Amino acid sequence: MKIKLSDNKVFFENNGLKKEIHPFWLRERVNGENFVDKGTQQRLFDPTELKGNIEIKNVSLSDRYLKVTFDDGVKTELTIQSILNEFSNISDIKFIEKIKWDSSLNNLNSFEFNNNIFEEKIMYEALISFYKYGFVIFKNVPTENNFIVNFANSIGSIRRTNFGEFFNVKSKPNPNDLAYTSLSLAPHTDNPYRNPVPCIQILHCIENEVSGGNSTLVDGYTVTEKLKKDHPDYFKILTEIKVRYQFIDQDVILEDWSEMIKLDENQNFKQVRFSPRLDFVPLMDKEKLDLYYDARNKISELYNSEKYRLEFKLMPGDLLMMDNYRLLHGRTSYDANEGNRFLQGCYIDYDSTEGKLKHLKRKFNI
Repeated sequence: MKIKLSDNKVFFENNGLKKEIHPFWLRERVNGENFVDKGTQQRLFDPTELKGNIEIKNVSLSDRYLKVTFDDGVKTELTIQSILNEFSNISDIKFIEKIKWDSSLNNLNSFEFNNNIFEEKIMYEALISFYKYGFVIFKNVPTENNFIVNFANSIGSIRRTNFGEFFNVKSKPNPNDLAYTSLSLAPHTDNPYRNPVPCIQILHCIENEVSGGNSTLVDGYTVTEKLKKDHPDYFKILTEIKVRYQFIDQDVILEDWSEMIKLDENQNFKQVRFSPRLDFVPLMDKEKLDLYYDARNKISELYNSEKYRLEFKLMPGDLLMMDNYRLLHGRTSYDANEGNRFLQGCYIDYDSTEGKLKHLKRKFNI
């Protein structure tokens, strides 16, 4: 993509296609100290109050900069790269390529915690790894005083749910969720019944004295791509049929409808919702339901296969951060009489990690 000039007009050219950049689009982006707040980068003017027929009076182009004088007397200097970045319409996050993985993954993406990590380059590296693999583990995170709240809010902001600002994962009587038992949990995504579903889950191990209770992870992206390749008819129906996900306890009823596999505007993987104890397939023709149930059984078989499952033991101080749109998680069963198994959990959304990543990229000029 290139920027070109002709008769006081600015054009961008891409793959042989040449189009004019609207003068008002450039006028909105004037960036001098009289027009933009240095700290927030917010405009100091309201573009809706400008005349709509702004024209370019003078313009010049160098290797790095576009200099423009408008007919209202305003002058600005824009970097070529900033213009090209906007026309590419791709965020920093989308440039991070997802790495598919299965049970053969040896590296558990572990990073050593320290008190200053939130503003260090290692946090940038950890977040890049998170976006590549869908999870990251921080070692030796303090376990006192509900430190998970401090950790989550140092990246972004906790998303509170009906389970609270954070929740304690331990076996207890009369639980409102199977997570609060010692039973095994098959691979699943959390909160599929919410709109929107929490994007990222954090689990912090406080105590783990039992021989079982291992954590499990499955890459939904890898499994989905496998299904798409080997069983396109199953993939198709799971991306088309919206099912009802439901949670009920004595205080609340939560419901949402969604495809089990959600695609983005380019028909690429975006999200998986999988929790067979909580989904209700709508009434359809018997033939279509036959196909849907076969598809759900197949993807469940893949999710539960040892080929795709990582299994590991979280030790006290380990903090697991995982993408709830991409990964499925679970655990093996354990005997609560052996000792304590105590994890704390909470949720944050993508804007937390995206904002932190962009801040650190700017800070270290990466």
